[in-house]
Amino acid sequence: MQARWGSHGDYEIIAMCPKSPQESFDLMIDAFNLSEIYRVPVLFMMDECVGHMTEKVIIPEPDEIDIVPRKLTDKKPGEYWPYETNGGLVPEFARVGDGYRFHTTGLTHDHRGYPDMTVEGQWKLVSRLMDKINKNVDDIVRFEEEECDGADIVVISYGITSRVARLAIEQAREKGIKVGVIRLIVVWPFPEKQIRELAKNIKGFVVPELNMGQVVLEVERCAAGNCTTTSVPHPGGGVHDPETIVEAILGAAK
Repeated sequence: MQARWGSHGDYEIIAMCPKSPQESFDLMIDAFNLSEIYRVPVLFMMDECVGHMTEKVIIPEPDEIDIVPRKLTDKKPGEYWPYETNGGLVPEFARVGDGYRFHTTGLTHDHRGYPDMTVEGQWKLVSRLMDKINKNVDDIVRFEEEECDGADIVVISYGITSRVARLAIEQAREKGIKVGVIRLIVVWPFPEKQIRELAKNIKGFVVPELNMGQVVLEVERCAAGNCTTTSVPHPGGGVHDPETIVEAILGAAK
């Protein structure tokens, strides 16, 4: 939530939550590529447990890694403006040292980078910053989905909690509960479309988190009353007891 709402003004960001050392390596490459494509910071939200985990990581050869090249302008110095989009949503880059002049401000700005605090200027810039993510959500959202078709309950989790929840899901299935899984890989932007559609066909969502309940609020919002949403919080100092998640799944299935 701090990643998403931690600054003033409206904007959209991309935030990822890996579940393992291997995914930490793979997603970091993905994070840099997304940052290049959308010219936006990508926050890499590795929780403490994953950060201290020791597991095998397979590192491919450099020529096997897909790298998105930086989109550099072909305009000459004097013709280039750093925030001009030419009808698109993402400005082109220019190299420092190639003769291009920049002006950068933390204020709302125009295509030149100079402050523009007018209502018109606010609408133009803020709308573009929002749109370049919101209009490309389908290309940015990443999640794992398992056995959601025909499920009664869907467990939504992320980071280390998604691994802890695995045992609970298996135990609930052994008790006859039809349990689907959504593991968030990219948390922001949130997979609203998928959650809204699922909510129409299940009894409830169960959302275990290593906090006192944050992403569960987004799940509940997207469920829009079409099914129940059950929070399974944990204050930290350890991880969930899988039995706690099992109990939540059984309770939501009644």
